[in-house]
Formats: sequence, C-alpha cells, structure tokens
Amino acid sequence: MTETDREKFVRLANKRVNSAIKAIELIGNLSNRSNYDYTQEDAEKIFLALNRELKSCRERFKNAGGKRETKFSLK
Repeated sequence: MTETDREKFVRLANKRVNSAIKAIELIGNLSNRSNYDYTQEDAEKIFLALNRELKSCRERFKNAGGKRETKFSLK
C-alpha cells in the first residue's frame, strides 16, 4: 500500500514536532544555575533565535514553501 501525501505529512509532522518539543525541553534544562553559568543576555539570544525561526516556519506554511538555512551561536 502506498502512503498518501497526507499520511506522509502526518507521520513526519508528528515525528518532527515531537523532536522539536524534546529539543526545547533540553534547552530549558540549561536554565539550571547549579549546572550552568549564563547571562540574561544569553537567554534572550536563545529565545530570539527560537522565536525568529518559529515565525519563519509559520510564514513558510502561509506561503507554501521556501527554505531558510540558519545557524545559532552565542559567540
């Protein structure tokens, strides 16, 4: 049986969104001050990068496509 485009979308969306949620949870773990040293500026940079990418993703769904390559670094 061949997978439809809808079935493929649902399968991949479930997998990728759950992976993204897990990655965000791991980023949240970095807030533990007894294990990590960071500034509020570092935290703001993280949230700005995440918000920017989420906004870009939302726009891609509105405009049906377009690929954007971004990398994040505190440096």
